[in-house]
Amino acid sequence: MQQCAWDWQSTYPAPAKLNLFLHVVGRRADGYHLLQTAFRFVDHGDSLYFAPRDDGEIVLVNPLPGVPPESDLTVRAARLLQTETGCRQGAEIRVEKRLPMGGGLGGGSSDAATVLLALNHLWQTGLSRRRLQEIGLTLGADVPVFIFGQNAFAEGVGEALQPLDLPPAWYVVLETPVQVPTAAIFGVPELKRDSSAMHAADWRPGLGANDLQPVAVARFPVVAEYLAWLAAYGDARMTGSGACVFAEFANRDAAEDVLRKMPAGMRGWAAAGLARHPLFGIA
Repeated sequence: MQQCAWDWQSTYPAPAKLNLFLHVVGRRADGYHLLQTAFRFVDHGDSLYFAPRDDGEIVLVNPLPGVPPESDLTVRAARLLQTETGCRQGAEIRVEKRLPMGGGLGGGSSDAATVLLALNHLWQTGLSRRRLQEIGLTLGADVPVFIFGQNAFAEGVGEALQPLDLPPAWYVVLETPVQVPTAAIFGVPELKRDSSAMHAADWRPGLGANDLQPVAVARFPVVAEYLAWLAAYGDARMTGSGACVFAEFANRDAAEDVLRKMPAGMRGWAAAGLARHPLFGIA
């Protein structure tokens, strides 16, 4: 999606991400896991809409069922931006959700990043992309990469980012009918936490695995079922801590051919890999 003049009437995209690999290479003293991963944006995700308010209030027009608005990452992101900049403007936020919760696609993090990018522009608060990444990290480890705006090799808890130049590709993504809680996966004793660290320059697409996948598969058999089905057509992997799984294909026709073979009741979609986040050029 290309758009030159972003304004209050624009539709602001919040794309999904895929973890092309995810290694746990250690653990900090505070308990946070040290990771290495490759983030890839894809052309499928949520859409956000904004309207100005002059009373300073942040109003989420369509809250998610079971999620209090004050806990929603979009509201928290907007309020953090107000606090950081002293901005007295407000906004209404409406989120058109397409990405599942607990799917490993970064939906909530992507929404929060889009709020920070969009309102920083609409309110003219003038924060640098780097500062927005620092604010985003307080909301979640995946938020910074969406603000960074480029496919990235990530280290640390996911915040140390180096841009990746990835070749064009299409992906089939299957949405398993479960939500996998990230904290539960990272808390399991048998999680592999000692993968050998690699240099970003040495990584290539197809290299590495997802260290979280064996844990998720053991606890959520349906994830294993979806992986097994997709593995008949490509290199099937889980993204993030689950529960969605994906495989890469050379072109749209190949990806859509796999979708046509999905059994009844299986949910999935095809999307092109993006070179950059659609809001990379916002100013």
